[in-house]
Amino acid sequence: MAQKAMPGTSPEGIRPTYIYKVVLLGSTSVGKSSLAYRYVKNDFRESLPTVGCSFFTQMLSLEEATIKFEIWDTAGQEKYHSVCHLYYWGAHAALLVYDITNKETFNRAKLWLRDLEKEFLPDEIVIALVGNKMDLAAEREVATEEGEEFARTKGLLFMETSAKSNHQVNDIFMAIVQELLQRKREEAPNHRLLTVNLEESRTGTGCC
Repeated sequence: MAQKAMPGTSPEGIRPTYIYKVVLLGSTSVGKSSLAYRYVKNDFRESLPTVGCSFFTQMLSLEEATIKFEIWDTAGQEKYHSVCHLYYWGAHAALLVYDITNKETFNRAKLWLRDLEKEFLPDEIVIALVGNKMDLAAEREVATEEGEEFARTKGLLFMETSAKSNHQVNDIFMAIVQELLQRKREEAPNHRLLTVNLEESRTGTGCC
């Protein structure tokens, strides 16, 4: 995983800064742009379809670290599908977004997952399945349990959101942050062990 720490953040007592690339994938009109705009601007806007890709940044100041999200909002139209892999190259996390009132967008999210599985190993990227438009729950075509079950079988994070009413928008991004930081913590002991082993190896070589 190509997580990057900003220069000058390593001295003791200074929180590290991690830059994470997050891509939003899904069919057109599921609300990817609205989710990104709500999260970054805390506002709702009925967006026109994204052409190619839009880009947002968001900073989070947590006790453990400072996080900079680079959010790539990809176009959902079929004509852009073949080039979207260029946008999610090097991503640390992905949101697979579908519209809970449109079953076909849920099926399309499964196809996006297949694309990601071809590009990344399971431990290289955090993937969240996001059912958007909870404000239209009365028109739902995809049951919460259906989304939960698919996410569980694939090892994905799962949440239902509404960019319009701001329902769980911050929560899904925070869940991604926590998962990324957890993976970062799990990496650390391995790096320390490797350093110790290398030192022992050099010491042994010098003695012989």
